[in-house]
Amino acid sequence: MEQSRRTLVRGATALLVVALLVPAGVSAVTYDPTDFKAGTIEEPANGSTVVGIQGFHFQGQGAKKKPARLASISGDGDLNWQFDGSTVGARWFYDVDPLDNGNLLVVSTNPQGTLVYELDPETREPVWTEEFDIHDTHDVDKLPNGDLVVANMRAWDEDAEVSRDRVFVYNRSTDQITWEWTFHEHYPNATDGGFNSDWTHVNDVDVIGEDRLLVSPRNFDQAIVINRTTKEIEMRLGSDDNHSVLDEQHNPDWLVSEEGNPTILVADSENDRIVEYERRCGERDPMEAPESACSWHLTWEIGEGQFNWPRDADRLPNGNTLITDSLNHRVVEVTPEGEIVWEYYATWGPYDAERVSMGGSSKGPTIADMDKEGSYDVTGSANDPPVASEAEGGPGAALASLGFPDLAKTWSHVTPWAKPIWMGGWAFVTTILAGLVLVGWGVGELAVNRDRLKRRVADLAR
Repeated sequence: MEQSRRTLVRGATALLVVALLVPAGVSAVTYDPTDFKAGTIEEPANGSTVVGIQGFHFQGQGAKKKPARLASISGDGDLNWQFDGSTVGARWFYDVDPLDNGNLLVVSTNPQGTLVYELDPETREPVWTEEFDIHDTHDVDKLPNGDLVVANMRAWDEDAEVSRDRVFVYNRSTDQITWEWTFHEHYPNATDGGFNSDWTHVNDVDVIGEDRLLVSPRNFDQAIVINRTTKEIEMRLGSDDNHSVLDEQHNPDWLVSEEGNPTILVADSENDRIVEYERRCGERDPMEAPESACSWHLTWEIGEGQFNWPRDADRLPNGNTLITDSLNHRVVEVTPEGEIVWEYYATWGPYDAERVSMGGSSKGPTIADMDKEGSYDVTGSANDPPVASEAEGGPGAALASLGFPDLAKTWSHVTPWAKPIWMGGWAFVTTILAGLVLVGWGVGELAVNRDRLKRRVADLAR
């Protein structure tokens, strides 16, 4: 009788495991592998779009099904070319900027350090390459004199247990650092919970004038303007842990309104939205007034809860915005009201996208200048990603509806890196449950059969 009961339990458990694995099996059978494809194309884009695709890596090793590369997409949504960085020793791609001569300034990394090079898009060959012994750099900009401005994150001094995260200027001709600005000299050491190996995660630096840099210390939830001469922080959008303004942002862009108000367009990544803020200073000069005389006003918010970890937004001359929606694996051009007019899917985890004809970064009007202030949803997507992703009714949405928004955010931002490319959200959940049932089954079998196993071990020991 006891044996029959055990057999029945084992059979039921086996059936449960099979049932839980059915969604994963269906996902595997129905998945149609595609690297690149066009989504909505309401009108051809004004020239090609170059995309820096981060790719997935684990302990220094890239994943073949989640590759890192550069890609150029035509205005009609066709793939012009793609570039595998292994030819220059690169594993992962981040920022890419069109240069005035038609070439591209590319930032890529490998486990040993950072590679920066000027790439000829016609030949896909580097014109020059610089290697820095710094880790996981996301952005390098170029000064008019040719010097490089580098956002140096993860500069951890293990002996002193101090973060040396900084921004520095490098002269390629003399191989010298000619200027540097170190975060711990300008921020309380307790910022973001105190020093650690990735204290600031400074992920972006843009030259915004002869003497100013726009810098993004992501983990401090703020974008700042640094005066290179005085080394003072002249402007600051956001503050540490004030996630209502910014939450671990990427790639802020600098604009100035017709009234002369500084404006920052930024991918508010952990809030899953794109935002634009305008600095207003009453009767004071908004470019020169102190922080105490000014305030930042949210003039535009788009895509909250629809984007999944967006990491770049550029204002185009026509007033539209080019957005890199990283974990939805796409680049979209949207109108100020949120309508998608151009959409392209690119795996795995696009980081940065630039409309080449525009010359990089934002070159268009502010939202205030277009009289389009407000909060907008994104509409018009083809909803046809080449990666199995969260549907509106997926686990992330279910967690949010149950009153766990933080857990829902974590799920949507973390699980895409962990689950196979072909597996949907619910299939991933049921596969995990199947694994837990199998572990429980195994533990149960060991418990039930422990005396028999002890006897066998004893017999083998004789």
